[in-house]
Amino acid sequence: MSAPNKQPTWNPGQYLKFAGHRMRPALDLLNRIALDDPAVVHDLGCGPGNVTPFLKGRWPNARHVGIDSSAEMLAKARAEHPDGDWLQADAATWAPDAPAELIYSNAALQWVDDHAALFPRLMGLLAPGGVLAVQMPHNHAAPSHMGMRDVVEAGPWRAKLEPVLREFPVHDPDVYYDYLAPHTGSLDIWETVYAQVMEGDNPVAEWTKGSALKPLLDALTDPDENAEFFATYSKAMQAAYPKRADGKTLFHFRRLFIVATR
Repeated sequence: MSAPNKQPTWNPGQYLKFAGHRMRPALDLLNRIALDDPAVVHDLGCGPGNVTPFLKGRWPNARHVGIDSSAEMLAKARAEHPDGDWLQADAATWAPDAPAELIYSNAALQWVDDHAALFPRLMGLLAPGGVLAVQMPHNHAAPSHMGMRDVVEAGPWRAKLEPVLREFPVHDPDVYYDYLAPHTGSLDIWETVYAQVMEGDNPVAEWTKGSALKPLLDALTDPDENAEFFATYSKAMQAAYPKRADGKTLFHFRRLFIVATR
C-alpha cells in the first residue's frame, strides 16, 4: 500500500516476480496469530490478493475484506478472487464498520507515515481480544535501499528525486513496543533476516523495481532519464550483491513482525 501523501502507480506483475520470497514472511506472520474463528478478517494493504487464499484457508467461515489504496493492485485482486470484498482506502484513515477481531497487514504499513499515531489508532479499531498482526520490511539500512539514496544524490536527477526519498520508514522493535504496550494485553515483536537465494542477471534491482524503487522511477517521467537512473542503480546493485559461485545471488532481507492483542 502506498503512502498517504504520494501514491505510486503499482505494477502487480513486477511485484509478483518474486512471489515466493514475498509470500514466506506473510505466512510466517499468519502462523503466529492465535485466533480460532473471527467473523471478519481485514487484510489491510492487501495488494494483489496473493495472501487471500491462505487467509481463507485458515479461516474459511470468515468474511474476508481486502483494503488497499492502489486501484491497480485491487483490480488484480478482484480478477483473481471475484468472490472477495475489496475496498479502496488509505490505511492512515481507514476504519472498519464495526470493531475488528483481526487486522492483518503484510508489507504495507511501511508506506504510511507517522507510525507513532498510526499504530495506536489501529489498536483502537480492535474489539476486546482483537489482534493486530503486522509485517514490514526493515531493510532500509541495507545496500539495496541505501544505494537508492547514493544514486539519487550523485546524479543529475537529484533535484527531482530528493523530495521523493523517505527517511527510514520502519523503526526498531523497541519503538513499536513503546507505541503499542499501553494499548495491548499481549504483545509479540520479533525480527527475521531472510537469506533469499535469487536467480537472474540482477535480481536485487528487479526486486526493488517492484517495491521501494517504484516511487523514484515514477518521478522520472522522461523515458531516457528513467532508463539511465535504473541502469545506474542496477550497476550499483550488481556490485553490492555479486553472484555466488553457482551463479545465484544472496539477498539478505530483514523484516519486522508484530502481533498485538487488545
